[in-house]
Amino acid sequence: MAARLLFQRRAAPLTAAVLVGSIAFSPAVAHAESPNGRQFPRKPIYDDDLDDLISTSKTLPPPPPPSPQTKAVEPAPSTSLITLPETPSVKKETPTDLLASHIRSARLYLYHHSCTLEDAVNSSLSRAFDLEQSFTTTISNLAPDRASGEKLMPGAIYVLVAGMAGSIIARNRNVLLRTATPLALGITAAWTVLPVTMNNVSELLWYYEKKVPAVAEAHLQVRESVEKGVYMGKVHAELAQRKIEEGVREVREAVEGWVRKGK
Repeated sequence: MAARLLFQRRAAPLTAAVLVGSIAFSPAVAHAESPNGRQFPRKPIYDDDLDDLISTSKTLPPPPPPSPQTKAVEPAPSTSLITLPETPSVKKETPTDLLASHIRSARLYLYHHSCTLEDAVNSSLSRAFDLEQSFTTTISNLAPDRASGEKLMPGAIYVLVAGMAGSIIARNRNVLLRTATPLALGITAAWTVLPVTMNNVSELLWYYEKKVPAVAEAHLQVRESVEKGVYMGKVHAELAQRKIEEGVREVREAVEGWVRKGK
């Protein structure tokens, strides 16, 4: 038993030394440098064929020039295949495409109507602003200028008092007089107290009357008749004044003659 153990202890280093030596001195197993070309006696067949082809092409003589008698052979026309036009393939609409088209039409419909509504609102607001500006401008134009020295506040009070006096005067009369008397007295007082303002009001009324030709013609006829009546009244007043003056002169002359005869 002891001899076996001793033999194993001595045999292990020897076995390791034999293995290391076999690996170190065997050239076919490991190489310290790149392999040499001598160890591969065979060469690729493609390299040899390429070298042979290059060498033979260099050694061949050049081809002889073509003789004038030989005719050039025309190449045969190439036959081309007739290609038929491809029929376009009809694409089948999917539910997604149908839904997208419906959504697009709905969006365009809503956009068109929203634009129409926006334009209508803008136009209505513009008309409202224009009307407001026209109203304020008209009211401001009715006021008299500062250079005229006319004041609205006391004049308007005088006109109101004149209208109330006309209603008091005609309170026991018929409806026509109770309506016409305050208007006549008020208009007369306005033309007397506020001539510039009444002139502006008359021009404004005439501007709106010209838009209705029938009303404008009726106004002109009434105005002409009133002016004619006023003119005739002035003429008759002058004639009456002359007659009165002539009567007074005749009476005075008669009295003077009678006084002279009495002396």
